[in-house]
Amino acid sequence: MLAKLKQLIKSFTLFELILGLKQTGKHLFTRKITVQYPEEKTPKSARFRGVHALRRYPNGEERCIACKLCEAVCPALAITIESEQRADGSRRTTRYEIDLFKCIYCGFCEESCPVDSIVETSESEFAILARGQNILDKNLLLAIGDKYEEKIAAERAEDAPYR
Repeated sequence: MLAKLKQLIKSFTLFELILGLKQTGKHLFTRKITVQYPEEKTPKSARFRGVHALRRYPNGEERCIACKLCEAVCPALAITIESEQRADGSRRTTRYEIDLFKCIYCGFCEESCPVDSIVETSESEFAILARGQNILDKNLLLAIGDKYEEKIAAERAEDAPYR
């Protein structure tokens, strides 16, 4: 009987509502942690993995030797590579595609590459605005690599003792 009486008093006095308002009031005047995104950026981890890029040697030749290790090690099967042999006997890719919808950004492709060709940059601001843009082809990957090469090289030099 006493429990029912307590329940009746709580429901008429809107006890739960008062508890909720108390919680709101407690946080109403505290310092906010909202970040004004385009102007301010949150700090990223040193291990952050962003958009992929293919790198070139300083003479302009692409680094990828079409060994297909990245394709083999990819757990999501997001990488597709086709290659052909050149006149000098070396292999180069004719098709290199990464499906970003399948990719889980694990970094295995980057770790398996013997010539440091495929890398995951620290760029997080990459948007897919139209159908079909989720597949990064060889030309786009090379363009991304060319755009961020200085930044990639600096990050690699920083991590050199740990590699």
